[in-house]
Amino acid sequence: MKVAVLGAGAIGAYVGAALCRAGVEVHLVARGPHLAALRAKGVEVVSPRGDFVAHPHATDDPSQIGPVDHVVLGVKAHSYASMGPLVAPLLHEGTTLIAAQNGIPWWYFHRLAGPYEGTRLESVDPGGAVTAALPLDRAIGCVVYAATELSAPGVVQHLEGTRFSIGEPAGGVSQRCTEFAEAMVAGGLKCPVEPDIRNDIWIKLMGNIAFNPLSALTRATMAGICRHPGTRALVATMMEETLDVATRVGATPEISVERRLAGAERTGEHKTSTLQDLERGRPMELDVLLSAVVEIADLTGADVPTLRSITALADLLNQEVAAAS
Repeated sequence: MKVAVLGAGAIGAYVGAALCRAGVEVHLVARGPHLAALRAKGVEVVSPRGDFVAHPHATDDPSQIGPVDHVVLGVKAHSYASMGPLVAPLLHEGTTLIAAQNGIPWWYFHRLAGPYEGTRLESVDPGGAVTAALPLDRAIGCVVYAATELSAPGVVQHLEGTRFSIGEPAGGVSQRCTEFAEAMVAGGLKCPVEPDIRNDIWIKLMGNIAFNPLSALTRATMAGICRHPGTRALVATMMEETLDVATRVGATPEISVERRLAGAERTGEHKTSTLQDLERGRPMELDVLLSAVVEIADLTGADVPTLRSITALADLLNQEVAAAS
């Protein structure tokens, strides 16, 4: 098996290192000091489960890699539309695109039986640019439950979690998912193939849609948001509105709001990826988390007043960050 990781940051390099450890031919696409460190000493993973070093090939030029069996997308979703030239040299007839992203993916309504099949969300796939860059039939869903960060160029600090749930937009368990999952497991990760990956998307999104923007607006950690009675109640309301939207498009995420809150609180003094982006002056990944769900609410007639209010506040903050950069 041959795998390329586009955007080999904390999550991408962690996945690449694990696959490399399983004997997969892995190519990491990165840049800057991180790329230099990967070339010089490989990926160093520091983890409570045991430290290790892997030595995948690293480059900033996908044309040096050639066609692969699977492309793992480790970049933020707002970068997907520009991925076409980077993805093209990596494709053969059966190459899959495994999108390790938060929020609603561009392929969400692809092959989803029911009245919304084939719907394109403008907030996720503006003008169809993402679909043009990343063909729908190649897409495999991926929900990431691992927390990692780059503590230094080439060094991945694994904080918690090893689960990467994957699944087909059409549902069921395919051979292409199974082979990738087996390689991930051989590398020491959990990678269940879910018959309906959309339920996992909504379960993860219940937390992201609330904690990510609220953490950016308040600069608070997940535990801090849970401890404050007012923001805890706000999170619960946002989760309830999100669950309503999910059921209207046929999803059945089997988790209660209180259980989801308790899981987030156990994470402790963790800064969300959105807060980390804000602190680094980077664009925040909000469209696929917030705007997409509001757009689906408009599509289905769901009433989401709290989500609309937080979307407006977070969008204004994102504009201010962009203007200052």
